[in-house]
Amino acid sequence: MENVDILRNQLPAYAKDIKLNLQSVLSQSKLSPTRAYGSAIASAASVKHSGLQAALIADAKAAGVSAETIEDALAAAALMAMNNIYYRFRHFMHDTDYPSMRAGLRMTRIARPASEKVDFELFSLAVSAINGCEMCIKSHEKVVVEHGLSKDEVHDSVRIASTIAAAACALEAGSPE
Repeated sequence: MENVDILRNQLPAYAKDIKLNLQSVLSQSKLSPTRAYGSAIASAASVKHSGLQAALIADAKAAGVSAETIEDALAAAALMAMNNIYYRFRHFMHDTDYPSMRAGLRMTRIARPASEKVDFELFSLAVSAINGCEMCIKSHEKVVVEHGLSKDEVHDSVRIASTIAAAACALEAGSPE
């Protein structure tokens, strides 16, 4: 986590908890490095923090995470940027007509990811948690559990997502000088 550690050390003093959490959620996870880094990269892309995203990608490569997994993490962030808005709208409307309407949005990558489908779904779950789409969270959680991931692994992915979002916020806000 050499590159992420550089950013961790740039976090302001008021974000000490985030600094500690950033280290622990990535190093003490029940997730494999592939799933932990994929969740983190998707989350960093989702919160649009290019520095954190680049650091996570560099560390993921150093940890042996495949290029396909990294690409899927980025694809999950991009697709969930679309899907979370669309499905959150349908959910908020509490209307019987909208759910019956065809979305008409391409989502082929979800069905045919470059790496493992369960991993893509987990990355999508992490991003959906950040974006607050209840329908998407429930849908992706169901798929990953059906594919054998434990609730502890789901929990760790969301812990990673929340910490990445917090780190991005603190890095962007900077010190109160």
